Amino acid sequence: MTNTSWMETADLAASRGAVGAGLAVAAVVVVALLIGMFGLGSRKVRKSGTRRPTPEEQPRMPEGGPVREVREQREPDEVPRSDERLTPHELKGHGNAGSRTSASQERPRWDEGGSGSFGSGGPGRS
Repeated sequence: MTNTSWMETADLAASRGAVGAGLAVAAVVVVALLIGMFGLGSRKVRKSGTRRPTPEEQPRMPEGGPVREVREQREPDEVPRSDERLTPHELKGHGNAGSRTSASQERPRWDEGGSGSFGSGGPGRS
């Protein structure tokens, strides 16, 4: 009897090993298929993709040179006063669309010792 139980244990271990080896082979096959499909797909995209522009089709600098940033002070739009809540589409424009150029182009500066945008305007740390 001891001899038979040993053989059953060996058969069970062998079948577990075979299942494990089969799963490992299946995993390798799946990974190989995924890599192959990726390679085929990227090759197909490269062949059917748009061509690179020729030097004549490249963007050119404007006649007047590069476009520069314009700095100007704008007058803010007033928010209409209403007893009812306003929704965004009831307000004028977006960003600077509704504002106009300010008569004074001098940039606003904080007064010395003023609060600015931080804290109470105290002397702070020295």
